Formats: sequence, structure tokens, C-alpha cells
Amino acid sequence: MNIPEARRPLASRSTRWAAFLSTAAVRAGVSADGISILSLLVASGGAAALILLPRPWNLLACAAGIQLRLLCNLLDGMVAIEGGKQSAVGALYNEFPDRIADSLLLVALGYAALAPWLGWLAALLAALTAYVRATGGALGFAQDFRGPMAKPHRMAALTLACLVGAAEIRWNGTRYALQIGAIVIAAGAGLTCATRALALANRLRSR
Repeated sequence: MNIPEARRPLASRSTRWAAFLSTAAVRAGVSADGISILSLLVASGGAAALILLPRPWNLLACAAGIQLRLLCNLLDGMVAIEGGKQSAVGALYNEFPDRIADSLLLVALGYAALAPWLGWLAALLAALTAYVRATGGALGFAQDFRGPMAKPHRMAALTLACLVGAAEIRWNGTRYALQIGAIVIAAGAGLTCATRALALANRLRSR
């Protein structure tokens, strides 16, 4: 995992249930890097389910995979920092699985919405939001996790699209919720790239 200053601020990190789970993971000898890999596996399962399972179960399975992924993302940082289980390669395990998981889920969303190009666009822009953030960190600034469509927001939007989409498919068989979700995520990620880039430019000018 990255140093504490590079962590995404999460209110859930201070909850009792999160502390209980992270403590249990540390006592069980689970590594932070292993949890990061698990996050990629459950996200991959959610993406595969979105494409391969029959409707509407594919959407429900994907929503579950997203939430499990976010839980892993929360716990790997807590195990690494609060649990003192940081590793020499933790920064790589923190970033790379996230970028792959984002791409798999968003590309799968595009295909499920019958608009593959939208999924690919959303995946590209999601990766760029992380690139701008990491660039700021490499230049010596605190990493910028602002939205409006940072990773937690993207995953919340995708989860909502899946849940509403499951009801929609049962009701009339259309996929408008998935298509709207893909548009919102792509547009929001593009705006996030712009807001982070502008903020970084302002920091550089005032340095």
C-alpha cells in the first residue's frame, strides 16, 4: 500500500465493523497484497457475470461483485497501515489491480448496455483520472481524490445502474438504466479528469 498521505479518505475506515474485519484479517495472517489481488478477482467475477449470466441475475451478481471489491479496497489499506502489514511492493498491488478492475467492470457494462464503445470510453477516462492523481503525487503534491466521479462514485453509479437495470429488465426487458449509467460514468470521469488536471496546474503555478 501507499503511504498514509496517499490514501483515499473514507469515512467507513473509522467504523467498528471495518476495524473488526481488518483486525480479524491481520490475526488470520492475511496480507494486504493478497486482499488487493482478491479485489481484482471478485471484480473480474462481477464483470464476467455481467456478460455471461442470464438476465437479471447477471446484474445482481455484478452489483455484489462491485461491493465485495470495494470492501477489499477498504480492508487492504487498513491491514497494511493500521495492521502494520505494508510490503515493499504494496504500492503496486494498491494501484494495478484497481486499474484492471475498473476497466473490466466498465467495459463489461458497455457490452451489457449494447454500447461497447461507451464502456471502453468510460474505462479509458477512469484510468485517466487515476493517472492525473498519480501525476500530482509524483510531482510532490498530496494525491487529489476529488470527484465528481472518483472510484467510489463510479462504483456507486455502476451498482445503482445494475440494481435499477435488473428491475427494468424484469419489467419490460429494456436496458436504459445500463446505458444511462455508462453515459453518466463516462461523462463524470471526463469531468473529473478536467477538474483534477486544472487543480494540479494551479498547484504548479503557485509552487
